[in-house]
Parts: sequence; C-alpha cells; structure tokens
Amino acid sequence: NAGASQAFGVMPADPLAVAGGPTGYRVSSRSATAGQMPPKKYQYGVRTAEDERVPAGEALQRLVDGNKRFVSGTAETFKDWSPKNLEALAAYGQNPMASIIGCADSRAPVELLFDAQPGDLFVCRNAGNTLSNAEGSLVGSLEFSVNALGVKLVVFLGHTQCGAIKGATAKYLDSLQRQGDAAPQNILDSLLTGLSPVVAQAELDLGDKATPETIASEAVEVNVFAGIEKLLLYSESIREKVKSGEVQVHGAVFDIATGEVKFLGQHPRLPLILGFATAYKGKN
Repeated sequence: NAGASQAFGVMPADPLAVAGGPTGYRVSSRSATAGQMPPKKYQYGVRTAEDERVPAGEALQRLVDGNKRFVSGTAETFKDWSPKNLEALAAYGQNPMASIIGCADSRAPVELLFDAQPGDLFVCRNAGNTLSNAEGSLVGSLEFSVNALGVKLVVFLGHTQCGAIKGATAKYLDSLQRQGDAAPQNILDSLLTGLSPVVAQAELDLGDKATPETIASEAVEVNVFAGIEKLLLYSESIREKVKSGEVQVHGAVFDIATGEVKFLGQHPRLPLILGFATAYKGKN
C-alpha cells in the first residue's frame, strides 16, 4: 500500500528444477484538435472503482491529450501526486479508462507516453504486441479488463523500429530463400514465426517498393490490425460488446524518435470481421 517495491533475491535452489491494413482510419481532425478534455476529477484524487466508467470516445481523447503533453514536455502525471492515491487504489479498487496492448520494448513506456497515472490504464505487453502466441494470457487479461473492470476502449499499440517485427521480417525472408521455415529453436523463434503472415502481408502491400527495411516498417501497422482481428476472433465476449457499440478496439503506433502516437482508428474491415466471426462460431 505504501508504493514501495521489495526485492526477494534469487529463487532458492529447487532440486527438482535443477534435475530436470492495411492502412486504417485515423482519429478525425475534429477529435484530435478539439479542446482538451476537462481536468480529471476523482472522488479520492485518483481513478478508482468509485468513479464512473469512461466511454470509449472520451477515453480515446484523453489518450490523445496525454500524448500531446508527453511530446511537448508538459506532462502532469505526478505534479500533484500523493501517497494517499495509492492508498485509495488499494482501498477502493481499480477502474482503468482503457486497456493497452503494447510491446515489451523498454523504449515504449506505455503509461508515460500517455501521461497516465497508476489506475488509469490496464496494460498488457509482450514482444511485438502480438496475439500470435499469447492467446490465453493476453486475451484472458483483456477479457478481465472489459468484462470485470468495465473498460470501454482497447488499444493495440505498435511502435517504430520494433525489434520483434525486424526479427520476424528477417526470419520470413530467410525462409523464402530456404523454401520453408526452419524448425523453431526456442520460444522466441516460435513467436517470430507466428508473425510471418504479418510480414508477408506487408510485403504484398508494398509491391515493388518492398525491401527488408520497408517491409519491417510497414509490418508495424499491419501487425496492429492483425492483433485487433485476432482479438475479435478469439474473444466472443469482447466481440459482442464491440458489435453492440459498448466497446471499441483501436490501433495506434508510437514513434520512438519523436514520442508521438499516431492513432489509426478501428479496423477498416470491422463489419466483415464481426460477421465472419459470428458465422464461424455458428458452424462449430
């Protein structure tokens, strides 16, 4: 409750263990340039379960505003921070305004780039912000945030110069020369192989402009929309809330050189994805 972290050291030795697309929609100019949202007012000084849920549109605008503050160097997150805020979160529970699926890259600190404080965002991260090999952990976590915590906005956040995407691009191009994928050597290999369809789509989209560098760059956005599609196919509960308009799932890309987040909007083929997923479920 005090906000302090306690280090436990190295795990004691365990004898058993030792033995053993596409281009998407952008946020409208009206939404992005309209006046910033009014200052946040919470019952206990920080967003808790005692405060009202935040509609998707308002949550998205608060992310836009927060990123503008981050880029301009006017972040406000800890300007009026108090230890009592942590006590309030512990006592009254969490009530995040959005869920973010981001990359584990240390250059993409999700809360900081949206000028968000503890309790504002429900963040899930892995290498490549992908669902290719994390259906259970990430999808389950997102279902918890939407169904149990009442989150109305889910954002898949990619970033420029993504190491996982670069690795997947190199692995995919190597497989073309080999005329087949090499057997995965480890879990990371499996993750990169799972991103091969994203890289292949980026190469197809680029046509004659395709080079290893341009493919890796293009694949960042393709991967964002692929993640949205997979989430809506895997999760019936989130899909139904998106279909009803209760929840929105957006894409975005963070530029690690400028700090700016480009908001891509919802999936451009959203009606097709929702329709296909419903039809597929009905046949099984």
